[in-house]
Amino acid sequence: MPVLEKIVVSDFRNIELQELEFSPNINCISGNNGEGKTNLLDAIYYLSMTKSAFATSDKFTFRHGTEEFSISGTYRMENGLSSRFALRMTAKGEKKVKRDDKQYPRVSEHIGVLPIVMVSPSDISLVSESGEERRRFVNAVLSQMDGAYMSALQQYNRLLLQRNKMLKDMSPDRSLLEVIDMKMAYLAEPIHNARKQFVDQLRPVVAEYYKALSGGSEKVDIEYESDLFKGPLDQLLAASYEKDRILKYTTAGLQRDDFAFTMDGWPIRRHGSQGQQKSFLVSLKFAQYEIMKNNYGFAPILLLDDVFDKLDMGRISNLLQMVSGQDFGQIFITDSNKVRMSGIVDGLTQDRAYFDTVSGTFKKI
Repeated sequence: MPVLEKIVVSDFRNIELQELEFSPNINCISGNNGEGKTNLLDAIYYLSMTKSAFATSDKFTFRHGTEEFSISGTYRMENGLSSRFALRMTAKGEKKVKRDDKQYPRVSEHIGVLPIVMVSPSDISLVSESGEERRRFVNAVLSQMDGAYMSALQQYNRLLLQRNKMLKDMSPDRSLLEVIDMKMAYLAEPIHNARKQFVDQLRPVVAEYYKALSGGSEKVDIEYESDLFKGPLDQLLAASYEKDRILKYTTAGLQRDDFAFTMDGWPIRRHGSQGQQKSFLVSLKFAQYEIMKNNYGFAPILLLDDVFDKLDMGRISNLLQMVSGQDFGQIFITDSNKVRMSGIVDGLTQDRAYFDTVSGTFKKI
């Protein structure tokens, strides 16, 4: 499994220049709120996914007043050998990713090489926001595990843009739209099947983690909602043509997919308490972790941002007992309360590293 041995971060968010070496097991990053703990985790995530863990534009990832940032990491790979990955992003939108000084022809080819899962307070948007956030989550997981899925999704989105652009014309070329519809339908089927299969895998695992984490008797579930359950996409697009032409955008398709999170058959957003929602979201991310681990045959890197603040101590202990077993890989944890974090982590393993954070500067302690 890839283990991050060393990272060098330059001009990323509030981090001017940092070179840090990590434990292969648990890494604990403490400091007051707003000092940069989350920024370090996001840099690690960025190096895996070539984008931020947060739904934010790349322009907000540059340190104030700078025109580019870079992140590089040395990883011990599954074969026991080390590889160095480097990412550079400029204010003009140029993004380059290299492995051992060799540039990837396409940035997307790097996705899935360094599998990663992040749990953070911003996950609440998966419950509170629109279906776009939930699609983003599912796409991020499936793109890491399946390059064909990511390629089909990118092609589908390009065709969707083209279709919507044509619909804005006063008299769109119907025959050309039909060709686009057929291409979109061809791509949509495997994407739809992959999402359905993923939700089928996810449901029992989320329920199991939720029960272990919360001790609650309530039943949580996930339901995949998609236009494609009604029939092939080209037929749906043909049927909605007049409506699309009037509204000037595509009203059927994968871009409308959603994933309903429920508790005892009711939407969690409305019927789950804050504590229940947080327990569900942590369970969702750990289920993602388990599915990815089974898919790869090794554990992804796990980033736990500020989870101790969101759950009581009993649940935290349950959680860390679950994650610190031998099946789990490298873990990064942030917390503003160093005493609380060390009280829990020291009881789990001797192989850990501690870092203090002040104004984007990290010091090993």
